[in-house]
Amino acid sequence: MTIWYATREDVKQALDAKETARNNAQVDRAVSAASRSVDGLCHRTFYPQQATRAWDWPASPGRRPWRLWLDANELISLDSLTSGGRAIDMGDVLLEPNAYGPPFNRIELSIGSNAAFGGGPTPQRDIVVTGLFGYRDDTTTVGTHTGLNTTATTLTVDAAASAALGVGSLIRLDDERLTVTGRSMTDTGQTLTAALDQQMKTVAVPVTDGTEFAETESILIDAERMRIEEIAGDTLIVRRAWDGSPNAAHNAGATVYAARSLWVERGVVGSTAAAHTAGGSVLRWNPPPLIRQLAIAEAVRAIAFESAGGARAVRAGGSGQESKPDLGALQSLRDSVYDEHGRKARSRGV
Repeated sequence: MTIWYATREDVKQALDAKETARNNAQVDRAVSAASRSVDGLCHRTFYPQQATRAWDWPASPGRRPWRLWLDANELISLDSLTSGGRAIDMGDVLLEPNAYGPPFNRIELSIGSNAAFGGGPTPQRDIVVTGLFGYRDDTTTVGTHTGLNTTATTLTVDAAASAALGVGSLIRLDDERLTVTGRSMTDTGQTLTAALDQQMKTVAVPVTDGTEFAETESILIDAERMRIEEIAGDTLIVRRAWDGSPNAAHNAGATVYAARSLWVERGVVGSTAAAHTAGGSVLRWNPPPLIRQLAIAEAVRAIAFESAGGARAVRAGGSGQESKPDLGALQSLRDSVYDEHGRKARSRGV
């Protein structure tokens, strides 16, 4: 699975779309394409990736002997650096620009040290860098999990994590990174303490223990999905008939389910699958807000384009000439994203 900058749920909420397998596949395809479109616009990738990469040295004549330009291989953090097969002391290494990095676009050796690039038998792949590549590794602890072995692909999380995650989320458990590829309902151990009628205006759902839920979490009672808007003691204030499910009457004692079982892809972006102890923290990687917003907007536009059977040309006046669709606010958002996060070309000697 490729790394997304928005979740399936982000886009479906923007579209107010119903939960169907066909619709999910369409949304997933649009989010994936939108995320790569954002990479192309900004000439960089934003997600973190643990990797080892190599550079020729010298790559071209006239370079300053203490500086290695990383270009598109921006660094978040550096684990090790070797040149000519020799390890370079991290105390002699400077990541630049240090005023606002990460991301760091170059590695420099302290000119006050004896460290130097080169010295290998050939210039090919003389410099080897191991570290976390990407834009930033901004994370939020969103909840806890019930444990995971080295091979399982289903992760059960608590209410807070369920509310904060979606299909496409990049998460971290200890040193392992995983992507959420799907989710299903699990028994919360909670039940209705009073009956609910079928009316949409009935939004107060009494449960055994309100602390076992989280705002924005999706729950299931019988065949009706609901979205929790607020929690008042042991009463959930919900939006009925969520995700296109039918509203219905429910009896006291009905079991309350929640989407806390996540299907995950293990050991992504250069990490390694490992065992994780129950009660451990779930950390969610957060793309920059503008990047996430553009990914949602591009996905929504792509779905609208596909649903309409392609772009509809607008004929201007009576000339018969076709005019391009007005991108309007979307183009303005693209411009803002590029201004804020686009990687601009640097000057080079020829």
